[in-house]
Amino acid sequence: MDKDKQDRFASAFTGAVGRKAVRKLRARREKGESVWFWLGMFGLVGWSVAVPTLIGVAFGVWLDGKWPGEVSWTLTFLLAGVFLGCWNAWHWIQREKEGR
Repeated sequence: MDKDKQDRFASAFTGAVGRKAVRKLRARREKGESVWFWLGMFGLVGWSVAVPTLIGVAFGVWLDGKWPGEVSWTLTFLLAGVFLGCWNAWHWIQREKEGR
């Protein structure tokens, strides 16, 4: 590669890196308060609660099938899953508030 091509490549590369750095700094300054950010957080909170709840229900149904009794394992693990999911969602929201 000749010197002229190298200079043009270096100039284009430096410009691209500079534009990306400016965009990243602007995003950090604005802290992602866009509609897409909040939709993403809404989805994150939803999945953070739904997944542990469904796992708890599945485990409770399995336990009720293995060891039926007076205590409903399904209900117990449903509540445990909801609690764990809410704690998990709270953790993610706090982490986003602090800026990681």
